[in-house]
Amino acid sequence: MTTTFPGDPPSILSNACVAAALVEGAAVVARAGGLAACDIVLRDGRVAAIVAPGDGTKVLSGATRADLAGSLVLPRFVDGHTHLDKGHILHRAPNPDGTFLGARTTVAADRELHWTSRDVRTRMEFALRCAYVHGTAAIRTHIDSLGKQTAISWPVFDEIRTDWKGRIELQGAALCPTEFAVDDPEQFKSIVATAARYGGSIGGLTFTGNRPGEKLDRALDIACAAARANGLGLDFHVDESSSPDALTLEQIARAVIRNRFEGRVIVGHCCSLALMPVDDRRRIIALLVEANIAVVSLPQVNMYLQDREPGRTPRWRGVAPVHELAAAGVPVVIASDNTRDPFHAYGDLDFLEVFREATRILHLDHAARDWSGLMGPATSVAMGFETPGKIRVGGPADFVIVGARNLWELCTRPWSDRIVCVGGKRIDRKLPAFSELDGL
Repeated sequence: MTTTFPGDPPSILSNACVAAALVEGAAVVARAGGLAACDIVLRDGRVAAIVAPGDGTKVLSGATRADLAGSLVLPRFVDGHTHLDKGHILHRAPNPDGTFLGARTTVAADRELHWTSRDVRTRMEFALRCAYVHGTAAIRTHIDSLGKQTAISWPVFDEIRTDWKGRIELQGAALCPTEFAVDDPEQFKSIVATAARYGGSIGGLTFTGNRPGEKLDRALDIACAAARANGLGLDFHVDESSSPDALTLEQIARAVIRNRFEGRVIVGHCCSLALMPVDDRRRIIALLVEANIAVVSLPQVNMYLQDREPGRTPRWRGVAPVHELAAAGVPVVIASDNTRDPFHAYGDLDFLEVFREATRILHLDHAARDWSGLMGPATSVAMGFETPGKIRVGGPADFVIVGARNLWELCTRPWSDRIVCVGGKRIDRKLPAFSELDGL
């Protein structure tokens, strides 16, 4: 069904299906499941109108037309938590046991040996080419920022961001242990200055199994002050563990409140929150609401790493309690995270795959809430992307067309025959060969 037109789209996409939550500037009539039938009118590479089925010709008479027969038209995707600098090293740095510790030590060794400007650039470019083909419009990447790597990776990221402008919008977050702010204040100041120079965020990694203490409180106060002084947001990796001592999420929320920090604050993973007693979880979620902190769930990677023990079947899914968070008013998004590296051996930055797997892992189906916003607008709002993650009247004709007629069908197949359009032009969807990375 997605091969209705072989070249660039005609001026009217007739009998299209859209998710009402992913459309802006048009009064579409949603039916069950939040979906709506419509005609999408294109002019000069932009969306001229979104109207009732059959009315497209009234807006643009005599125009070429393609009948999509109910196929879904989605906005291009927004992926808010990735690691482009780590991606695609698995062929030379496999995780020895599939654990978080195995991943961390393996990546550290590979970074020290191989992460030159050429190496980082080649792998970042490869990952972006994949994401573009799959239909992604915007990406935030965490960038390992410690030791010599800060001065290597950030200039490469900045050059690539310029090269990809108009195709994929890129944001960066400087990733280092949060307690650097206390343990190595000079390096932390340098990292903050780098993030500020390149318009990034201050990222942080809180320890996954250590009980939090006063030093982390001091580090968080310093991070909040540095972010405020430089007009930056904060983006933390938090409690990526099943340990009962993984309790830093509450400390982060209290630090944001204590410092009256009003910038954007994102926390990723939050795995251990799902294992806490109900009263503790409710208390922490209430603090997240008060602090206006958004949570990023990384379901594929957390399923891969969490509760992994040799010879034992995993007992839990390792994911954050997104239903409880969203019900309380915490902004919730999903993202790809790692791709073909020791933290996650799989993935291709295909956000449609991420949404499909998240639907199954997080039980987003059979829910009263409409979760379709996770494909774009929820992330765009939480992280301040210019890319809206919506099909907008007056906006560019950027969309992904799949043969599915509803979200159930969307989550059933990989839709490798999807059509991706950027600025009203159908892009070449040939994926790069993995053999291109053999020289690394």
